Amino acid sequence: MAAVTSPPSILPPFLGRIQTQTRKISTVRSIRLSSSPSPPNPMDERHPPKRVVVCGGGVIGVCAAYFLSKKGAAVTLVEKSSVACAASGKAGGFLALDWCDGRPLSSLARASFNLHRSLAEDLDGARSYGYRPLTTLSLTVTESNNPPSGSRPSGSSNLPSWVDGPARSPRPIGTVETTAQVHPQLFTRTLISKAVESYGVEVVIGKLERVEVSEEGRVDSVVLEGGRVIESDGVVLALGPWSGKFEMLSTMFRVYGLKAHSIVLEPKEPEAITPHALFLSYYPSHGGKPMDPEVYPREVYVCGMSAEADVPDDPEQIEGNPVSIQVLRRVAGNVSSHLREGAAQVKAEQACFLPCTDDEVPIIGEVPGIKGCYVATGHGCWGILNGPATGAAVAELVLDGCATVVDLTPFSPARFVGGKGARKVV
Repeated sequence: MAAVTSPPSILPPFLGRIQTQTRKISTVRSIRLSSSPSPPNPMDERHPPKRVVVCGGGVIGVCAAYFLSKKGAAVTLVEKSSVACAASGKAGGFLALDWCDGRPLSSLARASFNLHRSLAEDLDGARSYGYRPLTTLSLTVTESNNPPSGSRPSGSSNLPSWVDGPARSPRPIGTVETTAQVHPQLFTRTLISKAVESYGVEVVIGKLERVEVSEEGRVDSVVLEGGRVIESDGVVLALGPWSGKFEMLSTMFRVYGLKAHSIVLEPKEPEAITPHALFLSYYPSHGGKPMDPEVYPREVYVCGMSAEADVPDDPEQIEGNPVSIQVLRRVAGNVSSHLREGAAQVKAEQACFLPCTDDEVPIIGEVPGIKGCYVATGHGCWGILNGPATGAAVAELVLDGCATVVDLTPFSPARFVGGKGARKVV
């Protein structure tokens, strides 16, 4: 399947036609919120809509803006550069129902996987952002200096037909009932387009400078670089890895950036690439520890080579490490003859920063000591998966005072206050 890698820059109503296969899966439960789909009515002075500013135009901020506006809030989304310009536009878009079971993320991931299914039905996700179920395999690949010949290796009956490199030990780790994918940039921009057109969200391109707090300890406005003031009843800080650069948050907890690399390839025979996601144990030819790159059939997306690094101020300045990119190209060529140099066009070589926390648990909830100020960050590699449930829960928390779609207690920023390793709140 070929997918659109570089969609138009800002808020088109629909973002290209993607060929996909769709299946009805009866075992996956759809989650639907009982909120009103009507946009806020600014003329109703008896019950004016709650004004909420969402800071951050990645998948978490966009999902929060979508569900807040759908529930009737008057929402302004503030983004420094462009919607989905960073990790939300460069991620793999892989979704898994139960891979977080046994961890605090379990309920969030399950709720969000099912919300993805509902959103795909509501927004024609198969066509507009490439939503489709996947079969997911674990493979072992030992790097060879001889590229794949195009002929199938012996004992390869359990491998997808296009995987003709030195792969062995295929093992199913996800089915079409438990794993799926979206094109993350198209998903994020489709969602904000719907929020703008149907629910009145305003998108403002500008850099957040500070959040103004009243003497009573309640949010009353957001100030942007250049002096623009946006009055608000509530603020959601969905700043991703840039949370660590915003003093209101960085004095309380650490959010750091994990720099991940990826390439996007367009095979000359795209129809040969079946909907299989591959998680590799990849052994380099020179020896050493195995790597764990991933391969997704979206055109073909190959990612890996992650390490903690300093997050630059400007998301548009993020560049990949040439050595890491070259490793991923070598991985691709060893997996399949369809992906080697000359058989596939390189559409993108890129890097992005995943927002991570020290305890590997997202931070979602009201900022201690500041009424009306909420944070949603630290989702690591599961940001695209967990965006919908995070956004829906934040919307409930802001407008109703508590979340019902998922219990946010394990994600509360209050866990960093007063305990061992907590940072002082100023």
